[in-house]
Formats: sequence, C-alpha cells, structure tokens
Amino acid sequence: MIRQSIYLDANASEPMRSSVISAMVDIMQQTGNPTSVHQMGRKIYNQMEDARETLVELFGGSVQNCIFTSGGTEADVLAVHGQIGEGNQQRPFWVGATEHPAIMQIDLSKKILPVTRQGIVDLNFLEDALKKTSIPPLVCLMLANNETGVLHPIQQAAKICHDYGAILHVDAAQAAGRIMFNLEDIGADSLILSAHKMGGPKGVGALLLAGHERNAKKINPLFSGGGQEQGRRGGTLAVPAIIGLMTAAKEACKEDRSNILKLRNYLEKEVKKYGAVICGEEAERLDNTSSIAYAGVSAQKLFMALDMAGFCVSTGSACFSGKLSRSPVLSAMGLEELADCTIRVSLPWNIQQKDVETFIHVYGQLIQKLKDS
Repeated sequence: MIRQSIYLDANASEPMRSSVISAMVDIMQQTGNPTSVHQMGRKIYNQMEDARETLVELFGGSVQNCIFTSGGTEADVLAVHGQIGEGNQQRPFWVGATEHPAIMQIDLSKKILPVTRQGIVDLNFLEDALKKTSIPPLVCLMLANNETGVLHPIQQAAKICHDYGAILHVDAAQAAGRIMFNLEDIGADSLILSAHKMGGPKGVGALLLAGHERNAKKINPLFSGGGQEQGRRGGTLAVPAIIGLMTAAKEACKEDRSNILKLRNYLEKEVKKYGAVICGEEAERLDNTSSIAYAGVSAQKLFMALDMAGFCVSTGSACFSGKLSRSPVLSAMGLEELADCTIRVSLPWNIQQKDVETFIHVYGQLIQKLKDS
C-alpha cells in the first residue's frame, strides 16, 4: 500500500532530535570521568551538573535531589524502594490500577486504586482508604497514561495524600515535554523522567525528589557503587546520555504543540466515522495520544495488517517484552469488551499532516476488510 514506514508510536519512543545527536557527539569526543579531579574530569563534571541544573529549572526540585538513572523504569523502582522504608517502618504500597509495568511489576504487596471508565483515579476511594489506614502509604500515580494519554488530577491527589501523611510518587515519563508542570506545582514528593519519551536517547532518565520534610532525602540505593549521586545510585554516569536528556527536555518544553493537537483531533474525528471509539475521550489527555477501539475487530490482526502496510502503531505498552497482549489498562477502566480491540496511535514531535491522512485512509480500508472477514 505504501512504501515508506510511517511512525505513529511516539509513546513507545520519540524519534531522536538532531540537536540531541549533535550534543551527544560533541561530548563523546571529550575524554574524562566526571568523578576525576583533573581538568578534563572537571570539564565533563561541569557539563553534567549544568544538565542537572537545567532539568531542575524545567521540572522543579533541587540539584541536590536530582538523581540520574538508566531510564524511567530504574527511576521508578528507585523511588519506590528508596522511599518505602524497611522492616517495621515500611510504608504500605498503593498504586493506580492503570499504572505502567515499571510500577505494577515491583515485587511488593500492593493496594490497587481503581479508576473510572475514563481512566481517572477515583479520588473518593483514595481518601476513604487513607482515612482507614493506620500507616500512611507510598502512593504511585502516572501524570499521563502511556496507553490512553489520560491525565490524572495529580494536584488533588497530592493534597489528599498529604492531608493523611502519605507520600505521592509520580511517573511523569509520558507527560514531560508534552505538558507544562513542575514538581512543586503538582505537589508530588517525587517524579521520574525518561529521555527517549522526549526525543532523547534510550537508557537514561532521572528521579526528582521534593525537598520538603515529608521526603526522606537520604533515599536508599538499589545497589552500592563508587558513591556517585551522593551515594544514592552507584556507577559511572553516562554523561553523553545525560546531555542528550537535557537537550531533548529543553527542546521539547519550548515546542509549540498546537499542530499535534490539531492532527490528533482530526485523526480521531475521521476514524470515528468508520465506527471506532476513543477510549478515555472525555478525560483530559495528552495532545498526541489516541486509544482507538473497534468492537469486534481483533487488535492483533489490525496491528499486523497496519504493520504490513508500513504503519508503526502499538496495542498497548511497549514494556510487556514486545508481546501483543490484552490491555490491562482498558480492563482496569471497565472496558473489557474493548481490551482486545484497541490500538494506540501516538503522534511524534515531527508528525506531518500527510502521514495522518494516509493512516486514516488505510485504517478505513483495513477495518472494512477485517470486519467482513
């Protein structure tokens, strides 16, 4: 049908920005370990610390409480294990029902916080549950869901958590660079970033900790090393990747995203003409994300047909070991009947109108074919 692939899977990974590649190539040509005290080490160290300061300026927190990691998953796991405590002092672990596998698969006993049919966390349930608990929990919520783009009311959730002494950790991987926020304004105790969701390199992220008294600050490391990151995350830091993270974040945060929203809305309007429905449509969402369901048409069959036609989309999170599987997010939203019938289209930062138009045309053809088969 088409000869060249059209990439519509930005929530799995955004295309790398040219400015990021240039910045990373430049620092990769420099020699030196950031923990070395000679002039070449200091030069690398200073560039790394400039990147840390930039991230704090963009997303809040403090340079003392910005910890670089190997990506969003490690940052999430570090946030949970580092803040939940140990032994008799360990906090209960509560998570939203539509959380990312990075949180859901942490091997701890957990309470699941239900969401509405629009995918929004049930704040009444959260408050009622907090009233009944004797030990304030660590609560984990995504700022923006990776499958539907639905935004949780984080500010309200944070206030409820703090009224009862709970800690709120926020996975902001999908939201960073797509909506404006910072740690202090949303009221979170910690949040994580992931470079490749902003057009940066894969394999680098950050954990930002709020500096208020609720936060222990002396976060427990997952593994020891050479004392890097104030003893909270061992190992020589990947400075080129960190520079890539900072460069991507700066560019993403200053982008005008009005065209992406316009194209997302146009795409949804057109596919609904074929009979599709948009999961979470009535909720506040990311401007680039569409969870498109067609009852009775297998998402796996549609995915494979689109792939053969040259379109890169997904059937859910890219973090389920590359499998095509039933969406646990839609099941948690009470949309069991659509959990096997939904694809995710997430528009990248460099999307073109012609790509969206081509997708709409081919989608309509394939739906008719699969519906009649």
